Amino acid sequence: MLVPPWLEPLLTTSFFSVCRTHGDAARSECNMYCLDCSGDAFCFYCRSSRHKDHQVIQIRRSSYHDVVRVSEIQKVLDISGVQTYVINSARVLFLNERPQPRTGKGVAHICEICGRSLLDPFRFCSLGCKLVGIKRNGDANFTLEAKNEEVMGRREGISSRRSSLREEEELREGSQQDIYPPTPSPPPSSARRRKGIPHRAPFGS
Repeated sequence: MLVPPWLEPLLTTSFFSVCRTHGDAARSECNMYCLDCSGDAFCFYCRSSRHKDHQVIQIRRSSYHDVVRVSEIQKVLDISGVQTYVINSARVLFLNERPQPRTGKGVAHICEICGRSLLDPFRFCSLGCKLVGIKRNGDANFTLEAKNEEVMGRREGISSRRSSLREEEELREGSQQDIYPPTPSPPPSSARRRKGIPHRAPFGS
């Protein structure tokens, strides 16, 4: 399963309408979404009464577009390849594609699906575009299990390469020891000490 069942309903949900039940309350805008129920958006008070023990994320708005904080969505979704932005000191990503009239010249990075210019070398501008890319090409996924397996496989590959390098180094050192045996230490010197110059006794007068 490359896409969790709640993602497509999330991307098609309308947010920020006034809650019918708590319309007179201060926090009555419907900016919550339950991943367990996959229903309509609801407000802060509905969460406390109907979704207390469920997985719930909060949707925010930036320039009339829906965004979600990376710190929330990355716990339940693999967001690799999606451009993120820092808005109001929080890192977020957009739920759906944002219309862009024309891509300017000299743009280094663009979304593979909608062609929107990107700040960094990512593949998609939003979760919606990544979903389209998965359905079209199948070379990405949203599931954290697949991401964890990929990370584990990468780590195992690195550790196996390191162990093989260590084995090659040990074999290299062993072969060098066989080719170049240790030089024996020189024997102790047996040369005798040189005697002093002899002196004759003086003649008697």
